[in-house]
Amino acid sequence: MAATDGDPGLFGPSSVTWQAHGDPMMWVAGVRALYLQALHPRAVRGVMQNSDFRRDAWGRLMRTAGFVGTTTYGTTEAAERAGARVRKIHRMLGATDPETGERYGVDEPALLLWVHCAEIGSYLHVLRRSGFPLTDAHADRYLAEHRHSARLVGLDPASVPANRAELAAYFARVRPELEAGAEAHEVDDFLLRPPVHPLLVPARELLWRRIASLAYDSLPPYAHELYGRPAPPPATVTRRLRAAGTLLRRVPARLRWQLPPKHILRAMARLGPAARPAPYKIGRQAAILDRPGEGGAD
Repeated sequence: MAATDGDPGLFGPSSVTWQAHGDPMMWVAGVRALYLQALHPRAVRGVMQNSDFRRDAWGRLMRTAGFVGTTTYGTTEAAERAGARVRKIHRMLGATDPETGERYGVDEPALLLWVHCAEIGSYLHVLRRSGFPLTDAHADRYLAEHRHSARLVGLDPASVPANRAELAAYFARVRPELEAGAEAHEVDDFLLRPPVHPLLVPARELLWRRIASLAYDSLPPYAHELYGRPAPPPATVTRRLRAAGTLLRRVPARLRWQLPPKHILRAMARLGPAARPAPYKIGRQAAILDRPGEGGAD
């Protein structure tokens, strides 16, 4: 057996993150994060000027999902290695402001913080709104846990919002910097109509468009305003999110987890069947973590 067998990783089965990231609505949340991240001109410019997003968007989405899966369910060594790889890539990349000619690094702390908060905030928002059982206390714990993932991409954990109030204050502070420029609209167009093989066009129209539409509709009101499309009634969006969550959660977990790269199944093989993530464990694990003298993921 490998020396890392039994290593719970950065979060471990006692964390809120471990339970929450096994939920299928994470895919909708990930698309919402892309819509939101694209509204920061300097951040989205860094993506568009340095990646093959247009030609390999599916690959980029899967690499992002792979990073989240590795840092959540992988060993500590695997998570640290994934973080080091991301930091190395970011150090080598820069972007140019077409209006001023300014050259800047994509690893600027302010840009890394925006990407982190838009991503983690989207995960939390979609999970809760779709019916995943997270109380306010669970949500705060989740955000605090993700100072780990922030550190992996190069942020000072102390600079990262650790609860709902801090996250809301951050979004209010950064709001004046956001706009839907040409790059944001390019991301918007892509997410609505990603390139696929001609034989897959019907599936894109039937399945993907619904996911992208639901992700977009769940954005905050200011994002709808910036993109220039009217926001649907919040109650309607919540009903749709709950309906989607109910439907996707009916798919047997073992079937969902068989899809590559099988992070959860590998974690269960390493730690035992009790490590299986499940929504009902949220309350139980939080109660354990709140006992004096017992540690958590922080």
